[in-house]
Amino acid sequence: MAHLRLSAIGVYPLKSAGGLSPREWSLDALGLVDDRRWMLVDPEGKFVTARTEPRMALLRVAFSEDRRSLWVRAAGMEPLSLTRPLDLDETVEIWGDSVNAASVGPEADRWFSAYLARKVRAVYIPPHGVRQVDPRYARPGDRVGFADGFPALLVTDTALDELNSRLRDPLTMARFRPNLVISGAPAHAEDGWRRVRIGAASSGVEFDVVKPCARCTMTTIDPETAVKGREPLKTLAGYRRDEASGQVMFGQNVIHRGVGELRVGDPVTVLETVA
Repeated sequence: MAHLRLSAIGVYPLKSAGGLSPREWSLDALGLVDDRRWMLVDPEGKFVTARTEPRMALLRVAFSEDRRSLWVRAAGMEPLSLTRPLDLDETVEIWGDSVNAASVGPEADRWFSAYLARKVRAVYIPPHGVRQVDPRYARPGDRVGFADGFPALLVTDTALDELNSRLRDPLTMARFRPNLVISGAPAHAEDGWRRVRIGAASSGVEFDVVKPCARCTMTTIDPETAVKGREPLKTLAGYRRDEASGQVMFGQNVIHRGVGELRVGDPVTVLETVA
């Protein structure tokens, strides 16, 4: 399969908020640097997302010029600056995992609580944070931040093209929040990949392709309006439903095997396919 390229990078610093589309980005032990590192939790420490608070999708983020802080903006609110605290001073829960996290601070807690009209707190997981990836799909020591379960999500751009050919109103890739978008492959070719490299043979980063991504109601939330609909799950269910689990699949969860730099336009090499 020739001429595969990395056509887009997606980074989502605050879980469930809007993302960034940089031309280049780095990987650290947890995945893409700063991807899903900030998160909101309720008073009991359980994670809060747009699944239950759709207005989180309207939050917009941007890093300061020196990358030392993350600015969060919302209509009717003064901008908020988030820091990267390092003191793991509390335990939070995400998808059944108990994770040591760092409290961002009372100013952030007040801001997000006012925006959502409910009491929430902001937490952060630093690069030295420990949340083991599901051992059914990972090696011991594989870690992830506050992403749902895996360090990165990969999808082909033609998968979206295939979906849009079946929809009355086309959607953007923002509905699926991938980290790595690959061009030059047939729709859903990633289903047959087991290991890929992004970048040159001498300096690229390898990824294990470990599990199809089951899609949820997050994809039905319009990131521009926070309005929930029935698509794309209704249409995807017609041709992307896994018979064994009954879940709708779109994209592949991947685990990086090293750190390094990713750049839009990097070559993508399929190193191993599903037998």
